[in-house]
Amino acid sequence: MKKYSIIIILLNLVVLLFLFNKSVVHKEETLANGKLVLLKLAPVDPRSLMQGDFMRLSYDIARNVKTDSLSKRGYCVVKLNEKSVAEKLRFQDKLNPKNDGEYCIRYNASKWNVDIGTDSFFFQEGEGEKYEKAKYGGVMVDNNGKSILVGLYDEQYVKIE
Repeated sequence: MKKYSIIIILLNLVVLLFLFNKSVVHKEETLANGKLVLLKLAPVDPRSLMQGDFMRLSYDIARNVKTDSLSKRGYCVVKLNEKSVAEKLRFQDKLNPKNDGEYCIRYNASKWNVDIGTDSFFFQEGEGEKYEKAKYGGVMVDNNGKSILVGLYDEQYVKIE
């Protein structure tokens, strides 16, 4: 019986490591081959002192959306202006159709709001002041609508380092 327990534990470990590595590879591909999209930040309580140094993020394109007509999951279709800032066109259930110059970003809708992209940005202790100037969240978006937050950008579209 003990022999089977060890085999089961090892198999579970191998499966877990495989799934973890697959996830990392997908994220690395998105970072390498994705399109940079700047999402205008909406006002939100900028810092949480109780939970450490991080900034809560909310995106302008996800504000004032009637969620009762949306699917729980889908895609926000955007087009980019000359500065790569996203302008919302529509919400749709499936990845396609999309026209030339349009990009899809996955969303999750609840009864009260729509979540697009990452909702928090962590930074080193004591560096909160420089991120208070952030106006845009930069996300890399792949062809399947997956997005990864790569940084915060100021009003001149420069990444805050």
